[in-house]
Amino acid sequence: MKMHSWQEGAIRSFSSLHTFLFRSIGLTGPGVMRQMLILTTRGRKTGREVSVPLLYIEENGKLYIVASFGGNDTAPGWYKNLVANPEVEVELHSKKQRYRTRTVSAEEKDTIWPKLLALYPTYADYQKKTTRAIPVVELTAT
Repeated sequence: MKMHSWQEGAIRSFSSLHTFLFRSIGLTGPGVMRQMLILTTRGRKTGREVSVPLLYIEENGKLYIVASFGGNDTAPGWYKNLVANPEVEVELHSKKQRYRTRTVSAEEKDTIWPKLLALYPTYADYQKKTTRAIPVVELTAT
């Protein structure tokens, strides 16, 4: 699905607001929103830090996130940033830590995807909306 520019802007605005609330008052929200982290990447074009709130699961000491962008045919900017520079910072439980990222293989995704769907079933709807395979990213603490 190709999103209109106003839809992409709305998603970015909501992400910015959520990041602000997370940082200022620790707001993560009810239910599934408690599984929220703030991912900070280095902009591949600008070099500036870019922070976004994302749902995550933890498995065997590693974190896993989904680059869904609401089912858009284009990957989110933060994902393009971490492909260019896999060193990121994560804010989780009032702590900041450095992580190294990598996109998991299709076989690895088959294992972790059901757990991500259990957290947020809407990821399945997003996958149906787009022709791209939505990436799952593994974060390993450095």
